[in-house]
Amino acid sequence: MKFGFYMPVRLIQGNGCVREHGEVFGKMGKKAFIVTGKHSARANGALEDVLYALSEAQVEYEIFDEIMSNPTIEVVYRGAEKMKACGGDFVVGIGGGSPMDAAKAIALLYSQDIKEEDLFGGNYKDCLPPMVMIPTTAGTGSKVTQYAILTNDKKETKTSISSDLLFPSVSFLDPGYMRKMGRRTTIHTAIDALSHNVEGMISRRCTDLSDAMAKEGIRAFRDCAEALIQWDGETELSMEVREKLLYASTIGGMVIAHTGTTAVHSMGYELTYFHGTDHGRANGLLLAAFLKTAAGYMPEKVEEILHTMGVKTTEEAGKVLSRLLGPEPALTEEEIEKFAGISAGAKNIKNAPFELSKEEIVEIYRKSLNEE
Repeated sequence: MKFGFYMPVRLIQGNGCVREHGEVFGKMGKKAFIVTGKHSARANGALEDVLYALSEAQVEYEIFDEIMSNPTIEVVYRGAEKMKACGGDFVVGIGGGSPMDAAKAIALLYSQDIKEEDLFGGNYKDCLPPMVMIPTTAGTGSKVTQYAILTNDKKETKTSISSDLLFPSVSFLDPGYMRKMGRRTTIHTAIDALSHNVEGMISRRCTDLSDAMAKEGIRAFRDCAEALIQWDGETELSMEVREKLLYASTIGGMVIAHTGTTAVHSMGYELTYFHGTDHGRANGLLLAAFLKTAAGYMPEKVEEILHTMGVKTTEEAGKVLSRLLGPEPALTEEEIEKFAGISAGAKNIKNAPFELSKEEIVEIYRKSLNEE
């Protein structure tokens, strides 16, 4: 058996871990360039904790809070120019996948001149500044991956920058930042983590080690699923569930760092780009139909996934996801054909041991979004 494993990110987890480790920031440089959005990092206390830690370490900072959901190519180029202007030594990304992915892209563009047409090419110099990531959602694996996903208007989808240079230096995992997160965001991000673990097991690049990790992540989601279904969103979700969801998302990130994602992500990107569907929700809407199709190619692996999820069939898995997600407006046949055409050309589609035809992609969209 041959395989490699590379996860160079230092992880520090626990309530209050950012404030307790100002020395980590102090070792990164004299000035931090903080990348985040307008509101959530302030509301959940993450930004306040970072500023406290920087103050303790006597590190100056500049805040770039212009990151939107599904960040654009334009915003990361703008952020890199602002980082150059202020003379930052290292990058701190605070938020969900969008700010963290943007922070990685900004670090890349800050370190070297890259033309927009070459941004996704992979030919980068090894001169990036240190990167610190602080996730405030429990879905994205960005805190432990070498990917940065950006909205690509030219291709009408989302596209990944991929390089080992994008692995963060340190990631702080504090479930307390998710304490007040609403039901919709909690569920959508949790399903994103589930999708990472499931797709990692379907990937042609999976190994026994990555499968063992993925099953641990799936089990963590399974242990939380009923609590999420029953949660009314008005009371606080228990910190035990929050911690387990953060754990599942961290493992999911480690898994896809080695396996990549598959057709679910490629197809979900179209729902996000054209309909504004939350990324995790888009994955969840497609996941059961994808597994049903995958079962025709690799039945034993899909059975293993379903068993780990605590269900017996893909239909039962679909019912669990439907209870979490609720209904979604149907797609038109014209939309399905368009989305399938774009998805069929994506790299992720070819990352399974089988390659879906356009007709199979169309059928997954139909079963996921057009059937009662």
